[in-house]
Amino acid sequence: MQVNSNSMMAHNTWMNANANNIANVNTQDFNASSTTIQQSSNTSLKAVSNPTGGSTNLAKDMSEQIPIAGGFNAQAAAIKTQEQMIGSLLDMLG
Repeated sequence: MQVNSNSMMAHNTWMNANANNIANVNTQDFNASSTTIQQSSNTSLKAVSNPTGGSTNLAKDMSEQIPIAGGFNAQAAAIKTQEQMIGSLLDMLG
């Protein structure tokens, strides 16, 4: 479950960075950031945001929200399934 939780946090960081870019699209001298998901160890993912030094690519940031949300929801579903399996095992033992 820790892998799923780390992935959810990484997707959340990515979504927040994109939302910040979108919210500041009309802000003068705003430097947008670009986020990538990286594997930080054998079982851990993290999101890394770096300034692009340029303006917001609104089409890219808006369209990335769909797979980001999908990734977050997939990890949530995996956690829910794992919790249900643990509950079933505990029911069998009790």
